[in-house]
Amino acid sequence: MIAGIGATDVVEGYGSRHTWRHRAAALRRLDWSLILAVVALSVLSALLVRSATWAELAEQGKDPQGFLKRHLLNLAIGFGLGAVVSMLDYRLLRAYAPIVYGLACAGLVAVLSPLGETINGSHSWIVVGGGFQVQPSEFAKVGLVVLLAMLLAEPRDGEPRDTDAGPGPRDIVLALALAGAPAALVLAQPDLGTTLVFGAVVMGMLAMSGVRKRWLAGLAGGALLAGLAVWFLGLLKPYQIARFTAFANPEADPRGAGYNAMQARIAVGSGGVTGKGLFEGEQTGGHFVPEQQTDFIFTVAGEELGFVGGCLVIVLLGVVLWRGLRIASSAADPFGALVAAGVVCWLAFQMFENIGMTLGIMPITGLPLPFVSYGGSATFANMIALGLLQAVHLRARPFPA
Repeated sequence: MIAGIGATDVVEGYGSRHTWRHRAAALRRLDWSLILAVVALSVLSALLVRSATWAELAEQGKDPQGFLKRHLLNLAIGFGLGAVVSMLDYRLLRAYAPIVYGLACAGLVAVLSPLGETINGSHSWIVVGGGFQVQPSEFAKVGLVVLLAMLLAEPRDGEPRDTDAGPGPRDIVLALALAGAPAALVLAQPDLGTTLVFGAVVMGMLAMSGVRKRWLAGLAGGALLAGLAVWFLGLLKPYQIARFTAFANPEADPRGAGYNAMQARIAVGSGGVTGKGLFEGEQTGGHFVPEQQTDFIFTVAGEELGFVGGCLVIVLLGVVLWRGLRIASSAADPFGALVAAGVVCWLAFQMFENIGMTLGIMPITGLPLPFVSYGGSATFANMIALGLLQAVHLRARPFPA
């Protein structure tokens, strides 16, 4: 030790021993199972995106690796965002949750203004220049999760973890209103898929916050009645109705509303047990499945990697959800537990809906597959969610592995 300088003092150019020990300990405490699962999904994602796009780009005389290069850039930025968020004290988010939520809603309002752009039939984007596009609805998921966590954690503050204390009727009504505002803005774009994600998040977080079961049952019944009312009152767009009817019977309109569902089933079913081989898919190479690099990325895995590859993707996604639930159960406070639970609800619903629509067991809603589909805003939001899980985990109470 240099004379006159203590063990925890900063030596210019070298830093503090205490700081470096703290950082090393934090690295060891990261949930590496979660990180490795997301890294593996990202590697698979890059391969699948390349397979889904290179042939069409080559036919158009463009760089065959164009989508892959942009995807790798998005992943690099996303992991950077996740790393920054993981280093923050998530408890600070509690004070700033209304601001995060407000900014998210402001972005959704901006989409409906002249700043918004229509891409692939959805008025969900803002073009920020240089060819970059932002989809505010993806970041609104983060805003909704942190604000609901702030609201629903208050009745449990200072209570034992196994207490029956939970949100009351006022909290439930406020939670529904807070979820309803961005949901209405997103539905106006129109983006039914993200609206359903908001519904899954608020219902899941209410359930995990300790709301009485009879109230949850009432909410579920009310949601069903609301859905029926939307259908029978004609509030859905014609193409949205066509998607639901095609889900029930895609063969009735194989060249129209049922086309996507039919081609997705053909692609997944043709892969067999081990698939046709990476970059060898006939459905994929022939561009039969629209938007295959985004909404239908799982069809590439099913056709080219087969049942084995599809199961690998599902298992890795399952690891993400499992670790998220473990983080929620070991959180140091109710706010952290609800943040983690909200992230799990968000990701779980999207995973189930996306894979389900490619297999024909769910209607097509245009939701990307987390950590796998191509996309900028979606990738950034997913990685921010990953960072939130790590931030909660780093400050969690110890639990057995």
